Amino acid sequence: MTEAKYDRLAAVLKKKKNIILQGAPGVGKTFAAKRLAYSVMGEKDDDRIEFVQFHQNYSYEDFMMGYKPVENGFELKYGIFYRFCQKAANHPDKDYFFIIDEINRGNMSKIFGELLMLIEADYRDKKATLAYNGLSFSVPKRLHIIGMMNTADRSLAMIDYALRRRFSFFDMEPGFDSEGFINYQNSFANETFNTLIERIKELNKEIDQDKSLGKGFCIGHSYFCNADDCTEEWMKDVVDFDILPMLSEYWFDENSKLQRWENILHGVFQ
Repeated sequence: MTEAKYDRLAAVLKKKKNIILQGAPGVGKTFAAKRLAYSVMGEKDDDRIEFVQFHQNYSYEDFMMGYKPVENGFELKYGIFYRFCQKAANHPDKDYFFIIDEINRGNMSKIFGELLMLIEADYRDKKATLAYNGLSFSVPKRLHIIGMMNTADRSLAMIDYALRRRFSFFDMEPGFDSEGFINYQNSFANETFNTLIERIKELNKEIDQDKSLGKGFCIGHSYFCNADDCTEEWMKDVVDFDILPMLSEYWFDENSKLQRWENILHGVFQ
């Protein structure tokens, strides 16, 4: 990510309080979310970061509060977001970050409930009465919510408009041309790796121009990161077990296109 792009992202997060990093698989959304939190804090303090992943069965009771079965009946238990808000409220001079992976995989209205109002930047520190315990509650001003959304998952509905208005959306794209990736690539000094990255960039152009796909389905750079050794076996594994299975989902009804790209990618190693 360029410095200018980071500055803009950090400024939007500080102003809006809630942001969603959206992009294709492998563009580094999770990596960026934690680094963004550290940079705004000015230090690496994991005690001020909470990380959750939404899924279809995730509920308000898990997130905020609800009655859970105990030995002699039911007891009101506080959820992860409620506890984290209390923690942040005890340190109003510090920034806290609540990171939600796969934010569009849960039923957003059901999970957030009356928080839909309280997470808005203008309503931070303003109290509202909670349905479960009748007590007043507010979301601290310096608590930031960072969501992550995979734009290539066609099984998921888009986020509803009520929640969409409360978040800013930041597109993350493959970083093959970024200074960081180029330096990483040059450190290998491997011609096969260079050729493979060129083919992936060509593949991304075709995905971007495909009317049924688009830039939200491009192949991310993180599939090719974090290798200690740039061996041919590792590169083949990435192609065969990460890239090609994804392309078979994208072009499940266009076998000739899938076969052409399978030949192109395997051709890198011949």
